[in-house]
Amino acid sequence: MQDPIVLIGIGQIGGVLARGFLRRGHPVFPITRGMDMTQEAAALPRPALVLVTVAEADLHPVLEAVPAPWRERLGLVQNELLPRDWQRHGLTDPTVVSVWFEKKPGQDVRVIIPSPIFGPQAHLIETALQAVDIPACTLGQASELLYELVRKNLYILTTNIAGLITGGTVSELWAQHQNLARQVADEIMDIQAWLTGEELPRERLFAGMLEAFAGDPQHKCTGRSAPARLQRALAHADAAELAVPKLREIAARLGL
Repeated sequence: MQDPIVLIGIGQIGGVLARGFLRRGHPVFPITRGMDMTQEAAALPRPALVLVTVAEADLHPVLEAVPAPWRERLGLVQNELLPRDWQRHGLTDPTVVSVWFEKKPGQDVRVIIPSPIFGPQAHLIETALQAVDIPACTLGQASELLYELVRKNLYILTTNIAGLITGGTVSELWAQHQNLARQVADEIMDIQAWLTGEELPRERLFAGMLEAFAGDPQHKCTGRSAPARLQRALAHADAAELAVPKLREIAARLGL
C-alpha cells in the first residue's frame, strides 16, 4: 500500500483528487469542518501529502490552523492563489496546482487545458490526476508557477467580472465583447502586478488566457462567486491605489 494522503476539504475538486489517489493505491483521509487537525496530525504525522482544497475564503484560516507535522507536506489547490498567500503563513515550498478542470454536482469532469503543478510532490499529484484521465504537467521552475497562477487568475477574474455584464460563454465574450474583455483583463493585470510585486509578461498572459478560451469555448463566464470576485478585486485595487475605471463602472452598474 502507498503512503496515505490527507485531504483538507472534500468538495467537488477534492473528490476528483481523492479518486485519483485511491486508484494509485494511496489511502485517503478526509479532514472536514469541525475535525481537530492537531488531533488528526498526532494520529497521522507523516502522510505523503496534505492537500488543501477548501474555498478561497477558507484558505487563510485553514493555513493558520495546520499543525506543525503537516506544514512541510502541504499541497494547495485554490483559485485566486499567489505566492503571497502561503508566504504570509511562513510556508516556503508547498506543492501547488493550478486547476484547469471543472467538476459540478451531477456532471462529469470538464477539462479546459492541462493543469500545471509545481513543488516537491508535483509528480504524486500529476499521476493521481492521470489516473482519472485528467491531463496535468509538472513545471520545472518557480517562475513558471507564478506565470501559471497569474494566468488562471486572469482567466477567472476577466470572465467572471466581464460576464456579470455580458453573461454567456467565453467564446461569446471574445467574439461579441472583445473591447470589454480587454479592458477588464488590463485592469486585472494591473492588480496582479501589484499583488505579486512583479513586472508581468502581459502579452504572454493575454495569449495564455485566449488559449484557455479555445480549450473550452462553451465555458460559462459567470457563477455564483463572480460578485465576490469583483469585490475582492476592488479591495485589492483600493489597497494599491489603482484607478481600475472599468471594474468600478461594472460594480456601479450592478450596485455592488
